[in-house]
Amino acid sequence: MSKSLSRIYIHALWSTKRRMPLITSEIEHELHNHLRKELIKLRCEPYAINGMSDHVHCLFQLNPKLKVIDIMKQIKGSSAHHLNHHYENEHVIWQRGFSVFSVSKGVLPIVKRYIENQKSHHEK
Repeated sequence: MSKSLSRIYIHALWSTKRRMPLITSEIEHELHNHLRKELIKLRCEPYAINGMSDHVHCLFQLNPKLKVIDIMKQIKGSSAHHLNHHYENEHVIWQRGFSVFSVSKGVLPIVKRYIENQKSHHEK
């Protein structure tokens, strides 16, 4: 085989420090846009980004040339830096860890829908 093929989908999630409700409605859209741009820069195609005031979910295709830990470090660090420098009254700090799960192509639409519907999911 002369070419390599990789289709690895990742569901990542992480929380604000001490699960504090730091992601306000004023910064949520900016946060999601920034995360989307960072994933694209890393050549990790984003499929869904959403969350609540104390956590974020991302579904993306893994760039096989990168390590998951490096991707997470980049998107968490750059997003906190971006928000903290563009919003004077906000101070976003992420917890150190994160969770990542591989997702098979067959359940990709289900996970995508789950992430997109975070608000209604957490109302229950």
